[in-house]
Amino acid sequence: MDRVIIHVDMDYFYAAIEEREDPSLKDKAVVVCMYSNRGEESGAVSTSNYIARKAGIRSAMPCKQAKALKPDAVFLPVRREFYEEVSARVMDILRSHADSEDSFEKISIDEAFLEISENCGGDFEKAEKIGLQIKHDVIEHEKLTCSVGIGPNKLIAKMASSFRKPDGMTIVKPEDVRNFLNPMPVKKLWGIGKVTEEKLQQMGIETLGQLAVYDTQELIAQFGKNRGIWLKKASSGIDESPVTERSSADQIGRMASLKEDTRDDEMILALLKELVDDVMKKVDLRRISFRSVTVTVIFSNFRMVTKSRTLNHPVSDRSILQETAREMMLQLLHESSMNCRRIGVRVGNLQQNIGQKSLFEYFER
Repeated sequence: MDRVIIHVDMDYFYAAIEEREDPSLKDKAVVVCMYSNRGEESGAVSTSNYIARKAGIRSAMPCKQAKALKPDAVFLPVRREFYEEVSARVMDILRSHADSEDSFEKISIDEAFLEISENCGGDFEKAEKIGLQIKHDVIEHEKLTCSVGIGPNKLIAKMASSFRKPDGMTIVKPEDVRNFLNPMPVKKLWGIGKVTEEKLQQMGIETLGQLAVYDTQELIAQFGKNRGIWLKKASSGIDESPVTERSSADQIGRMASLKEDTRDDEMILALLKELVDDVMKKVDLRRISFRSVTVTVIFSNFRMVTKSRTLNHPVSDRSILQETAREMMLQLLHESSMNCRRIGVRVGNLQQNIGQKSLFEYFER
């Protein structure tokens, strides 16, 4: 079965959120700035929408310079906490389409990888439908657009998502990887910086196609063993790195699909029990306790709902997790008449194990 990876990149995330919150900003140049304590003139651009980018405004540019380029642009301060709240909801949507909780990797506030090899059976035609569903879910729930790349590994998926922005989707099948990469200038390779680009150009290497056929030993001589081998493999589209949840230190979870879309409580709770068992194995292995529990339901129309509960004290008891998750799952199921497609459970607010108390001592009153 072919490996299938999706990379999702939100389009001009901060500025897009500001446009959503204030419709009067539509069709205007919007620049979100990280201001310093010395006043607005001393800050730097965090991001901008595409209208502002056409005027030459770029991330990290001094705000003073950006205002000189586009005096009539709307300049707004970064609202990091608010953006993180939106990001958390977007990431939950993306996570719901991954093969499992372990098949999801958030790499920044506005982009993530998810592996869908099992969900699509290695079929890139089915993967395209999942990609389209992701775009639909994000815009329906958050009124934001995203660009999607689908490929046989993380490297190709990441580069594919940048191919058609904004609001695009690019699919690169295994047999199309070389044709996709070969014409690209070396600077387009994910992981190459300005210094490496200039050095490659000095060696007469302008495109990824040229880099892919360049002598490996020469690359090692110029860049060192690890870097030289990586350049050779990456330019050929080879990337074996796994998709892994980077935030595993903050939460542990599992999500799985039901054998069929169903409203059967018995079937749903049986799967929930399996997920709880898997989560507790990881909790026990890491010798940690948790204080929050979240359950997730993806309905047959792909609508996602979650319910969370915070306990009074950290615990590491399976029965507490099972009863808490079961109660919240039944509440979610009884609030909707739709069939369920996928369910999940995760624990958060992790810390070192400090012992156990009785079940009823932990619920918020």
